[in-house]
Amino acid sequence: MKRGKAYREAISKIDKTKLYEPVEALKLVKELATAKFDETVEAHIKLGVDPRHADQQVRGTVSLPHGTGKTLKVLVFAKGEKVKEAELAGADYVGADDLAEKIQAGWFDFDVAVATPDMMGVVGKLGKILGPRGLMPNPKAGTVTFDVDRTIKELKAGRIEFRVDKTSIVHVPIGRVSFDIEKLEDNLNTFAEALLKAKPAAAKGQYMRSVNICSTMGPGVKINALILIAANK
Repeated sequence: MKRGKAYREAISKIDKTKLYEPVEALKLVKELATAKFDETVEAHIKLGVDPRHADQQVRGTVSLPHGTGKTLKVLVFAKGEKVKEAELAGADYVGADDLAEKIQAGWFDFDVAVATPDMMGVVGKLGKILGPRGLMPNPKAGTVTFDVDRTIKELKAGRIEFRVDKTSIVHVPIGRVSFDIEKLEDNLNTFAEALLKAKPAAAKGQYMRSVNICSTMGPGVKINALILIAANK
């Protein structure tokens, strides 16, 4: 892949043989972000698990103390008194069959979908549409619940879902390059702590194998995983 001049200049400032301390790496990511928009800071963590096995799946949610810098559009499938509860909590869209019909017609103007358990008869029919887009409500992600008030407020405040992919890597946003170093560090540590707690009992050897952080358009910076583990046990 041919890289642009700005990217080549940025990567030349990174010591590829070095494993950086978290704060040092975050400073580099901020320094090397050259896009004209407020880039997302991402964490990509390679785990010592085999996601082909059910007992080595890694999935969970965590509320980042300083949010991600993005305001999510939350859609809620609900009926009865839960409709009003969702609206008061700040949901962007609330409905039932009407929303299902819009989605089946190709509408996806939302970032996360929440459903009360009694709406899964309606939502279940959308599995083949929402599933591939990562938008399907799921009890393990906390998005199938009767506690819509708390769930919506947490999502709006910066709750994220994480899940290991088929290459054993977890990818998450931890803020924006405009965030102070302290906020990015807090978010990274909060996520790392949640990821360590989600370690499957079947995982053998070193669990957190490698840690890379980068901005949306910037090069990756390697963090010393052992330092991150020690700080968040």
